[in-house]
Amino acid sequence: MSEDRPAASGRDGREARILRRLVETHGRTFAQEAGINLKDTPQPLYRLLVLAVLLSARIRGSVAVAAARELAGAGLRDPRRMAAADWQERVDALGRGGYRRYDERTATQLGEGAELVTGRWGGDLRRLRREAGGDVTALRALLQEVPGLGPAGADIFLREAQGVWPDLAPYLDAKALSGAERLGLPAEPGLLAALAGGTDPAILAAALVRAALDKKVAESVR
Repeated sequence: MSEDRPAASGRDGREARILRRLVETHGRTFAQEAGINLKDTPQPLYRLLVLAVLLSARIRGSVAVAAARELAGAGLRDPRRMAAADWQERVDALGRGGYRRYDERTATQLGEGAELVTGRWGGDLRRLRREAGGDVTALRALLQEVPGLGPAGADIFLREAQGVWPDLAPYLDAKALSGAERLGLPAEPGLLAALAGGTDPAILAAALVRAALDKKVAESVR
């Protein structure tokens, strides 16, 4: 037993160093990249929802982020404005962000989703959270009622939202855990959170996802 502890300690130290380097170099959430100052208030949460819809498509993350910035720049920062906007206005904003392959379908989905969020939750996604009653599975299912948001999109939203909804943490989905595996780290949320120390769980999740999406990220910190 005494011989095993130093080995385990050494392994844990190595894993913690890998995570620390990953967070230092790639620890930026996708919300931050999109210019969203995420808070537990209606508008930032809605902007995160829009970003999650955009990131759900088979399109480069950088394009989805640029499109989210363009929508916000056009004033479409809350569900009422998004729903009231002309369909072509949404298409044009998406196009300016380079989101052209899916622009027409996504413009429709954003309009329908905005109507749902406004009509069912009064434009406030904190009400959606309360409807789930603290059940993460129920919350994930409710998110998937938003047009254009499937399981992957719900995971994107929850990974980022755990920064302001701490009861979700550590929310590390299959994509984040695949990044951990690529780094040679344990694919277990609790262990990863412990290794990361006081790191914001949303930042930890984003950094692991970046490692999953780009093997060069993983190679640079191993």
